[in-house]
Amino acid sequence: QVQLVEAGGGSVRAGGSLRLSCAASGRNFTRYGMGWFRQAPGKEREFVAGISENGGSTYYPDSVKGRFTISRDNAKNTMYLQMNSLKPEDTAVYYCAVKKAYSGSYYFAPEYDYWGQGTQVTVSS
Repeated sequence: QVQLVEAGGGSVRAGGSLRLSCAASGRNFTRYGMGWFRQAPGKEREFVAGISENGGSTYYPDSVKGRFTISRDNAKNTMYLQMNSLKPEDTAVYYCAVKKAYSGSYYFAPEYDYWGQGTQVTVSS
């Protein structure tokens, strides 16, 4: 069992930055891929970033590529999402998630096994 707790959300103006963190408890953290998703009101959950077990591979959709950076510190059982050049359309609840299986895509929510409770990010124009 893995428990995830996100932190770092808040309200910023367009062009600003935020850094989200996701603290994981439980065993075998370093064996799992991880990801960030977001969900805005009335919209489906959307993939934001993914990172492999050792941090050697990262994945982003075009909508955030070049603005967001995912990283992890396995010694601290923590994953991060640095968000720069934020836009109003980035407003959403952001969730971190753990993907136990080595195979499968980082881009799809059903591939993930554990989810955090979410943290709100609001970007004003």
